[in-house]
Amino acid sequence: MDIEAELSRIFAEDDLGLFEVKPKKSFVKTADQRLIDSFEEINAFVAENGLEPKQDGSVIERQLASRLYGIRNNPQKTAALLDYDRFGLLGDVPAKEYHSLEDVLADSDNSALFDDDENAESIFTLKNVKEVTLPDYIAHRKTCKDFEYFDDLFKKCQKDLSTGRRQILPFKNGTHIEAGHFFILSGILLYVDKIDTLKYDKNGDLNGRTRCIFENGTESDMRLRSLSSGLYKDGRRVTELDERLLDGLKDITEDDSETGYIYILKSKSSDTRIQSIDDLYKIGYCTEPVEERIANAEHEPTYLMAPVEIVDSFRCFNLNPEKLELLLHNFFGNSCLNIDIFDDNGERHSPREWFIVPYQIIYQAIYFILNGEIVDYRYDAHQQEIVKK
Repeated sequence: MDIEAELSRIFAEDDLGLFEVKPKKSFVKTADQRLIDSFEEINAFVAENGLEPKQDGSVIERQLASRLYGIRNNPQKTAALLDYDRFGLLGDVPAKEYHSLEDVLADSDNSALFDDDENAESIFTLKNVKEVTLPDYIAHRKTCKDFEYFDDLFKKCQKDLSTGRRQILPFKNGTHIEAGHFFILSGILLYVDKIDTLKYDKNGDLNGRTRCIFENGTESDMRLRSLSSGLYKDGRRVTELDERLLDGLKDITEDDSETGYIYILKSKSSDTRIQSIDDLYKIGYCTEPVEERIANAEHEPTYLMAPVEIVDSFRCFNLNPEKLELLLHNFFGNSCLNIDIFDDNGERHSPREWFIVPYQIIYQAIYFILNGEIVDYRYDAHQQEIVKK
């Protein structure tokens, strides 16, 4: 065997780019960026509480107070952060540390404070102090007294995330915040219960109070702009149910024709042959509501002679659901369940609509079919993923 020629052939046929060596990206922050991020945490505390952190506060507040003290007494850090000093925390000059009255008197910069000249500045004259404009109302988190109303919403959202019906994506657009949407702020899932009437603030931005419910049982009435800023800094958005597939339904009118349902089911069979199979789903089509179609499932071979659970269903408009069903069956043909089922009369059947495929892969395939990209992909049953042809 010509080893060199064989290797050349292997590299030339590497359609998946398995042998491409890509440089690793560095996610290490620079010292300057770490300094800015640490100061922004202090800014966030001031924005939320209306005052700078003190040494007699909570553990976190004391940490922020110590950090601010260190920055103020470091001319290099102070100079580097002046552009980020939105609340005038640094002044125009770095602070100095005194341990006694003698230290104050020994500092030549303070001589004017004790000058007898009547034109000398008074000790009570404020200098080099920036005015901090704080909101007249600061939002704080408090216990949500009616959290039981929202608890099921959070549980349903978490289930949707685990099954792939929802996804967690970067937060990129403040206008995407609407009542009824979920987000993740500083690692905590939150639900936007309502947004008050928006009005233009002094900065020319539309703003208003929100009611945000957090999964830990607290709530906040922070302003919309504050929520948006927090999500930009340390947040994510949670997609709506079937967001990618159903965006087009916003334009559906009475002139459009609803042609049926594509559904995805999971079996509740007690048959050990079926119970032992992970990611087993039935992909089917019906014209009536799915609940009506599966009402007699335990007596129908196509449902494996057992009750079933509706995992998902999609309303179809202006397309042929039977064709969509056939495309899905062909796409996942190499993962079709091969089993014999006997009906109530003892007759043998071989259902062909059950597939051993993870749910999120089925969902992805539907998306590719609807946007026409399915012709460029195939399903790899061994890796359980959709790959480029």
